[in-house]
Amino acid sequence: MTALASRPAPAAEAPSPRRGVSHVLAHALVGVLAALGVAAVYYACVRTPLGQTIDTLVMRGADVQHPRVVQVLDRALNGTTLVSLVAICLAAAAIGVVRRRADLAFAAAVLVLGANASTRLLKTHLARPDLDGFPAPNSFPSGHTTAAASVAFALILVLPFAIRGTVALIGAAYVTIIAVATVWAEWHRPSDTVAALLVVLAWSALASTIVRARRVRITGVTARPNRLAMLLFTVTGAISSVAALLGLGAVALSERVVPDLVSGRFAFAAGTAAVTAAVAGTFAVWVRLAAGDQPSTPDAAPVPASAQSGPLTD
Repeated sequence: MTALASRPAPAAEAPSPRRGVSHVLAHALVGVLAALGVAAVYYACVRTPLGQTIDTLVMRGADVQHPRVVQVLDRALNGTTLVSLVAICLAAAAIGVVRRRADLAFAAAVLVLGANASTRLLKTHLARPDLDGFPAPNSFPSGHTTAAASVAFALILVLPFAIRGTVALIGAAYVTIIAVATVWAEWHRPSDTVAALLVVLAWSALASTIVRARRVRITGVTARPNRLAMLLFTVTGAISSVAALLGLGAVALSERVVPDLVSGRFAFAAGTAAVTAAVAGTFAVWVRLAAGDQPSTPDAAPVPASAQSGPLTD
């Protein structure tokens, strides 16, 4: 193992500039796809009668009376204040500066400011026609979910690579609670929270594109994301997606073919599964995008075997 670690790598194995450019473009493509996802969710859940009806049924079915659950949801909403979020954002920027990674601090600022400004603009200017007999002002996307997810994503970006997986798991749990709580409180429909997550992912991909573009000439390999976090996100996302598809399908069937097939609580549970799947999916993508780079070692400076266990930088 030590001999292999000390042997200089052949020059032909160094990543080419073309590969670096492709990595930059791949991150930009994720941002474009996330933005298109926001448009698709808006069309399906706001501009169609069936989408609006299912969305509203899920929100109005949030009749949760369990004291402990109500306490957690209520505290999550009340604890998410502008002051606390600004403080965390400043802390994220400070971490980037302390680590001498001004590019990460700048990217985190772009991520948070861009995502929250976009959500505000969309909520203010998008139209919501009354197609389900439940007139209400536009609430698409969710501001609370955007704020919580953007702060979590910013922390994942600026913190050291070794703890990003743990932070991602904690952040995903917190964002899930916030997103579900906004539906439970009837502040938002599930589509509002899903769209908010996609808005944050789009700006996060742009932020990572900026970081990658700045480091495109650094030869090396992409560091692997935390395996445990990716496994948990994958399993949770897969199970939640199946539950959401089956549950929302039953809600649609109840609305169009078999009236009263499912209860309001069932609809809320299906919507919760959809939100959970969206959180798991967006966090999994972001953990992968924010994995960072492991620069190649100069031939003149062999690296000991003990230094091969993790990325040299992120």
